[in-house]
Amino acid sequence: MDTSSVQILIAMAVYMAVVIGIGITFAKRANESSASYFLGGRSLGPWVTAMSAEASDMSGWLLMGLPGVAYWCGLADAAWTAIGLAIGTYLNWLIVSKRLRRYSEKAGNAITLPAFFSNRFREDKKVLMSISALFIIVFFTVYGASCLVTCGKLFSALFGMPYVAMMIVGAVFVLLYTFLGGFLAESASDFMQAIVMVVALVVVVAVGSSAAGGFGAVINNAKSIPGFFEFFGIASPAIDANGAQLVENAAPVFGPAGGYGFITILSTMAWGLGYFGMPQVLLRFMAIRKESELKRSRRIATVWVVISLATAVFIGIIGRALYPAALGTVSESENVFILLSTNLLPLLLAGFVMAGILAATISSSDSYLLIAASAFAKNVYQGLLKKHASDKQVMRVSRITLLAITLVAVIIALDENSVIFTIVSFAWAGFGATFGPLVLFSLFWKRTNRSGAIAGILGGGFMVFFWKLVIRPLGGAWNIYELLPAFLFSCALIVIVSLLTAPPSDELKAEFEAVKAGKA
Repeated sequence: MDTSSVQILIAMAVYMAVVIGIGITFAKRANESSASYFLGGRSLGPWVTAMSAEASDMSGWLLMGLPGVAYWCGLADAAWTAIGLAIGTYLNWLIVSKRLRRYSEKAGNAITLPAFFSNRFREDKKVLMSISALFIIVFFTVYGASCLVTCGKLFSALFGMPYVAMMIVGAVFVLLYTFLGGFLAESASDFMQAIVMVVALVVVVAVGSSAAGGFGAVINNAKSIPGFFEFFGIASPAIDANGAQLVENAAPVFGPAGGYGFITILSTMAWGLGYFGMPQVLLRFMAIRKESELKRSRRIATVWVVISLATAVFIGIIGRALYPAALGTVSESENVFILLSTNLLPLLLAGFVMAGILAATISSSDSYLLIAASAFAKNVYQGLLKKHASDKQVMRVSRITLLAITLVAVIIALDENSVIFTIVSFAWAGFGATFGPLVLFSLFWKRTNRSGAIAGILGGGFMVFFWKLVIRPLGGAWNIYELLPAFLFSCALIVIVSLLTAPPSDELKAEFEAVKAGKA
């Protein structure tokens, strides 16, 4: 390892020591009870609620996946995705946050999303709870794999170490950290990591733009590539049989610009629908100490998201201007943030910026692992298999589950050619279509019943797989991001099945009206 790599490693080690310190600080409180471990005792303040929600949501995808899309095919795909996410973020905080905070406490003081659904519909047989928990485990295992891919790519690119070994090192660190501190440690470190992420993005944009000759030079370069700097067109890199972009005279080769029509825009902006079903964000709504503080959290979260998404997209555009042929495949393009940081920044500062990627990855992966573990330990083990299990037994099972999920995620992440954006998009669609419609109907439609809820979850979840694997490969008009059709299908099932089956009991209607009126 050379001197430059050592300096970067030192900076990252300092950062990681701070993260571990946070875990140790909160370990005692986290282990007081399962409620403290999984939801922090509903004690989060507005800043931590907002920043931790967004940091855990964005993950390494923000610093690697999204800039990689912009670097590879230009503005349209990345920008419309970012616009959809920004709108979805605002609407989720505006529409869902207060009602869910109030309703989750009213419905048996639920501390997990499956428990909320189950309590909301007064389940005797925990079918809805079990289905919800299983979908959470499946999609968060996929999501966790995307974070491990990020770790592997980051350390492999920085230190020239084997991808698989570095990915496994990242998995071990995340697992140990999640064991230690639970939800409070995760949320506190996520707050710090959100700050690191946005600072890293802004610094790299500023330095990169200056190195490229200013914003004007960056934009002029982007405009010189067919379809690269258009909202209604897309660049088409010319690739060889191995998927690598062709290069002539040290310049990358592009074909004619591709079209980017209304259906494609609608499909891409559908990313915003995913927020209504994201457990890691919804749990923050449930965990804030006061409902009245959510308005401030909404403003903080929205500003953070807009700045972060805009700078992440522009980093990809800057990367094409400075290093037009350096990253020759879709997978390699996701290293553009690393390339800019290590080449343009002083080494120690580059190390802290690299810690921004690690921050994003850790903030997400610990959330995903913890929520998946809670889904099994609280909702399957204690909810179904051993109803009188003690808190100590639940905590033990949750840690065993953490280990099992991490092992599966490691297996999924073994392919070093995995594209982070692709992995995240599938898991995002899974959560958005499986839980998003039911969250909205549970909170805002009194006629929703348990049968409709079960139909909506099953239909949305399975339609994600069906559309992704069977329908979308047909291409043409069918090439729509699976979240949109699956979300609409789930909504339709909830309405149709609820109307065709018995209405909710008077007790459930009364509880709904009480929550609607603002009574906790």
